[in-house]
Amino acid sequence: MSENTAANSESMSPSGISSKSKIRIVVADDHPIFRDGLCKLLALEEDFEVVAQAQDGRQVLDVLQQYEPDILLLDLKMPGLDGLSTLQRLQVVKNKTRVIVLTASDDKNEFVQAMKLGTSGIVLKQTATELLIKSIRKVHAGEIWLDSHTTAAVIRQFVAADDSPPASAQPAPRDRERSPLSQREREIVALVAQGFKNKEMAEKMFISEQTVKNHLHNIFDKLGVSDRLELALYAIHNNLHTGR
Repeated sequence: MSENTAANSESMSPSGISSKSKIRIVVADDHPIFRDGLCKLLALEEDFEVVAQAQDGRQVLDVLQQYEPDILLLDLKMPGLDGLSTLQRLQVVKNKTRVIVLTASDDKNEFVQAMKLGTSGIVLKQTATELLIKSIRKVHAGEIWLDSHTTAAVIRQFVAADDSPPASAQPAPRDRERSPLSQREREIVALVAQGFKNKEMAEKMFISEQTVKNHLHNIFDKLGVSDRLELALYAIHNNLHTGR
């Protein structure tokens, strides 16, 4: 495949990081200038290794099967098989590569669909390079990455569609509530779903920020969620986001 590039050796970098321990990345975008420029930027990071490129969804599927990378940077607007269709295919084959959608789109519906299809992060193309680099490391570590504006937009879209969610919609964590939430915990869940930060919640509820953190720890344990986004989606799907 002419668009693919790969590094097969396990040589040591000057910093002592072996290629085997690096974060292995595939970049998928149909614009060669953008794709090549991004690959050059990523190559400057000692713990990154761009193992391949793809210019459409079908190439993405081939490349992921061949290289099994850690991270896929995926554009949504590609010819042939677009980004969302590619995500659907990846769900079917149960690919373990973590996906970060890298897009110029401001279509919030697409963001929601991408999250439902298992995307671990959404980064806008106008985002600063250092934030993209940070998002790759965070997602590789198992976290979800959305900036504050994108998070708010995704949450609003879920709320808007929450009056009668289709049965086929991806549920929030399934039947995870192991013990009932207290009224104070339900209030905190609602504020998280509305996008409030710990400090803001503390001020609003007249409690310390550490108390908020303690409540969140208990909530995460009770519901079996692992991060704030997952908690927010749980709240919305279980009608906890209004605090009522």
